[in-house]
Formats: sequence, C-alpha cells, structure tokens
Amino acid sequence: HLLQCCYCVVQRQDLMTQERFVPGHRGPAFVAEAVVCCLFQGNRVFVGRDAGGAPQLPLLDVQAMGLSLKSAHYLGRLDGRHCYGLHLPQGAQPPAGLENLGMRALILEGNDLASALAGQAFQLLEWERTHRHCGACGAPTTAHALDRAVECPDCRIVYYPRISPVMMALVYRKTDNGGEVLLTRKSGYAPGRFTVVAGFVEAGESLEQCLAREVKEEVGVDIRNPRYFGSQPWPFPNSLVMAFSAEWAGGEVVPDGTELEDARWFSIDALPDLPETVHISRQLIDDTLVQLRNSR
Repeated sequence: HLLQCCYCVVQRQDLMTQERFVPGHRGPAFVAEAVVCCLFQGNRVFVGRDAGGAPQLPLLDVQAMGLSLKSAHYLGRLDGRHCYGLHLPQGAQPPAGLENLGMRALILEGNDLASALAGQAFQLLEWERTHRHCGACGAPTTAHALDRAVECPDCRIVYYPRISPVMMALVYRKTDNGGEVLLTRKSGYAPGRFTVVAGFVEAGESLEQCLAREVKEEVGVDIRNPRYFGSQPWPFPNSLVMAFSAEWAGGEVVPDGTELEDARWFSIDALPDLPETVHISRQLIDDTLVQLRNSR
C-alpha cells in the first residue's frame, strides 16, 4: 500500500540520519580540524551547494576565520565531523563562497538533515540570547555543569531550552463519495491555499483537550477518535508540532473570524492548493486522503 511505502521511506530516512548524525551537547575541549557549521548572521544561515545544487552545511576552519567555539553550541557529529551552531560576530567577514539563506527557504529546499540541524542550532542560539539573565532576580546566568541549560547562581533556578507544543488537527468525515476534509486559511496566507487547524497547548491542558478546544474555537465543530500522525520541530523560534487526524462528531463549520478568514469542507477529489510537502500539515493531509480513498 502507498501508506505503508511512505512509512518505509520515513523509516529509511530516520535510519540514514541516525547513521550520519550522532547528537551530543558536550563538545571536545579543543578542536583543531575544520568543523561542520550552522553559522548564522541574524536569522539567516550560511550554506554551500553540492553538485546537484542542494544546500549543504559548510565545513569551516573557524580558527582560520578568527572565530571562537567558546560561545558556540555543540550539536554532535555529522559524518564523523564535530558540528556546531554559532553566530557570526558583529563586524566579522562572512565566509567566501557561501549563500546566506533564511531558515524557511532552507526548509523548503528539502534537505531534511541540514534543515533539522540548522533549526536546532537556531533555537539554541535564540534561547541563549533570551536567557542571559535570571527571570526571577535578574542575575547573569551561567552554563549548567551537566545539562544543556543555564542556571542562576543566586536563585539556583535552571533554565532549559524552551519548547512550545503546538497541536495540529485535520478533521474529516466520510461521505457517499468517499469523504471530505475540513481545511482553513488565515488572512495573509498564500492566495488560494488552505491548511489544517493548529494552535498552542495551554498550561494545564492535555494534548487531547487542546485538540478539541482548538477545533471548537477556530471552526465550531466537535471531534472524536483522534489519531496521532507524527511530529515536527518548527524553529520559529521554538515550536514542536504534533499532528492528529480526527473524525467530525457534529456541528456546523463557522470560522472564528479572528484567526481564520475561511474554513470549509472539501471533497477528497476536489482539493484546493495545499501546503508544501515539507510541512507536516501536508503530510497529515496526504496520509488522511490515502486512508479515506482506501476505505471507499
């Protein structure tokens, strides 16, 4: 089945990633050789290109460039090389021969491993920038002795990298013609393009509670039988998206008019423009369409 083949492809990609990249958060005390760099200037990352034009994380001699790894974040080993995330210091000369890409542009180019590592580095650098002082007493924070974290030397509060959980829901219903999916669009989204319901988990909520609340708030319908599909880190700046499909349980579709400008049912045979395939929202839609078509 197509769905089984898709899972096999994902599993092979995961295995390939595990074979190529070994994560870690404590680098060596001294590195003499060139390292793989997620090198940022603002919110843009420097990349090279392989023979086929695909973006690649560059191998750089940071010492020769006059850069220091003391303020860098160690990510692990990629293809046997140490890998770091760091900012290009103010006034430093950008490396020659590299392209400066926005993170969204890099993700859309489809190099999953490069965009995943750059996304992790981007989130860690942003976390470091926003946690230089304790939120309780204002004292400068210091690196934690064991974990990837910072702590306040006075309050002893430990601050870990922030992760904001996001729930994503594709609501569907079966019909005589096979089925329909409930898709939405926000103001300012690409013209004619629709996607799924999504929203942040609130304090004290379970994932299931958040899923039901977001769907009810944004489109006015009830759901049942939620089914977990998968997750995707989304580094803008620190989201972790968890995607579910859910069966329509009742109610008329009414977009909230605040977050959404439109929401409606679409036949599985007459769909609008959808998100790019690198987004988990599109992967969730494709997976649900396969299941509805197979159940005809």
